[in-house]
Amino acid sequence: MDPRLELLWAPWRHAYVAAPRPPGETEGCFICSGLSETADRQNLIVHRTRASVVILNRYPYNAGHLLIAPQQHKARPAELSHEEILDSQLCLARCLEVLDAVLHPDGYNIGMNLGTAAGAGLPGHLHWHVVPRWVGDTNFMPVLYDVKVISQSLNALWELLDEHFRKATV
Repeated sequence: MDPRLELLWAPWRHAYVAAPRPPGETEGCFICSGLSETADRQNLIVHRTRASVVILNRYPYNAGHLLIAPQQHKARPAELSHEEILDSQLCLARCLEVLDAVLHPDGYNIGMNLGTAAGAGLPGHLHWHVVPRWVGDTNFMPVLYDVKVISQSLNALWELLDEHFRKATV
């Protein structure tokens, strides 16, 4: 090994990398599983509303990557009630308020992947991705080495977000 190379450690990704799933194979819904338990920290749930849940993405694209999902297992936007639609959008506004206060991003990517062909890793439970972005946050690492460097642990981020969600006004 070249001694000039630096090692990057991301041990939380090992479970994901070590257990590839064949196309079409499904596992239980991690959102429903987390909602059925009270161990929010262990399940990375940072906020629950009447109809929605906010979860830290276990395999984030960027620091602060959140998932917003309805509490009910629904696959398509047309399946949501008016209450669930409104609640999810209010939840999104609250997420942005909290992420602005905690991480101070320069912008956001917000969206959803509907269906496996669109990249949905959990096609049966609709969820929005909220990805904070900073000017210059994309560098040569993902392009040359297919590696993304995330500088904050999920546990440390959970602590910060939990505290701020309790104080958020939206």
